[in-house]
Amino acid sequence: MPRIAVVGSGPSGVYTAQALVQQSSVPGILVDVLDRLPAPYGLVRYGVAPDHEKIKSLQNTLRSVLEHERVRFLGNVEIGAHGLTPERLLGLYHAVVYCVGAARDRRLGIPGEELAGSHSATDFVSWYSAHPDAVPAGFGLGTRSVVVIGVGNVAVDVARVLARGAEDFRPTDVPHPALGTLAGSAVRDVHMVGRRGPSQAKFTTKELRELGALPSAEVRVEPADLALDPAYAPAPAAAPTGSGPPATAALPLAAVNRRNVEVVRGWAGAPDQGRARRIHLRFFLRPVELLGADGRVTAVRFERTAPDGQGGVRGTGAYEDIEAGLVLRAVGYRGVPLAGLPFDETTGTVPHLAGRVLRHGVTSPGEYVAGWIKRGPTGVIGTNRACAKETVASLLADAPGLAARRIAGDPLDALRAAGHRPVEWPGWLAIEDAEAALGAELGRRSVKIPDWEGLLAAARGERGPSAT
Repeated sequence: MPRIAVVGSGPSGVYTAQALVQQSSVPGILVDVLDRLPAPYGLVRYGVAPDHEKIKSLQNTLRSVLEHERVRFLGNVEIGAHGLTPERLLGLYHAVVYCVGAARDRRLGIPGEELAGSHSATDFVSWYSAHPDAVPAGFGLGTRSVVVIGVGNVAVDVARVLARGAEDFRPTDVPHPALGTLAGSAVRDVHMVGRRGPSQAKFTTKELRELGALPSAEVRVEPADLALDPAYAPAPAAAPTGSGPPATAALPLAAVNRRNVEVVRGWAGAPDQGRARRIHLRFFLRPVELLGADGRVTAVRFERTAPDGQGGVRGTGAYEDIEAGLVLRAVGYRGVPLAGLPFDETTGTVPHLAGRVLRHGVTSPGEYVAGWIKRGPTGVIGTNRACAKETVASLLADAPGLAARRIAGDPLDALRAAGHRPVEWPGWLAIEDAEAALGAELGRRSVKIPDWEGLLAAARGERGPSAT
């Protein structure tokens, strides 16, 4: 009976496990879903904003897979330089599928980025999502002005969290220390800034509209920014028959999102509504330097950009400073090398052929990848399903040769013998119970335990000292 290890319990890992146990060409496959964290679900638990209950409910779908009779969750198991090596792991299973995501945020590469008060949006999300690796001291929100660099859905989430009232988060699972910080926030102006226009921004229209529905904040847009957007540039005049193409080419429709522009236009020049906070959507500004005093960030210097006619932007030589005591960059993610696996530094992915890991250009028997570490940080959560199915199809095609390889008995015995203390499914259920009990004590619904000690104590049926 083939044994497969899936490394990572986020959507790509769970979809991979699901595809393996639902197929019929190789019956009886047993799947161990391994994760470095003691809690499953990956970015669904630690990346989706707490007020996005519908998306977070995807945990119920992932849960049904992890409770399958031939799937076993093994949390608190690290693979790589500080844990089990890929070589050793492959010795315990007939095949291993790595679904480890893209954990590193992209940097701006500009002066001042290391100033205190300059952070990645990833770190901020980890803090309010109670990731056990989050910055222990949390985030001080004693500044009136925050700049969020980026115009994707992560930037929108961060801006929305900063602009909402703390009472909006009491019914969610936000950790209690973070809730207290949000309640005492002095933030009044949130500037979300992109180097191109709204029609080429990466946020979805649904996410964008949510900003305008916040009862505690109003959205401000500079009409001058919209005037530059290529979605509203004049269409080129039709050329007379036989006269060749017009002097200017229209931007391809695929490069713009007119719905985003329509939403943003509705906010341009709107009168002040007197709400507690303001979200300023700014476009055609490229960050060039973080300014500071006494080692802390005080402002961001931007260069005004303009469309270059090819779908990109060019600098204009005009500059603008936006005051900020906190700067959060939300300009994308990048894969992180896993010691023992090949890695392409250019793409931030593991080299592969239809999911089969390539070592020196040759497929490595029994090693596979799926998710962002396979294709890069692209697509939505559902994209991982098709990605996983492609990888599983490759694995199943290789199955006769893989199953012929002899492995030891139950890998769990070998993991324990190597010093690992896996958190199995009952341990995760104990964490859930502890978080529900914590919420009841605080007069809230289930509240996440934000630290390693508390999570592992809860998995053992204890209560950690730092759970609140």
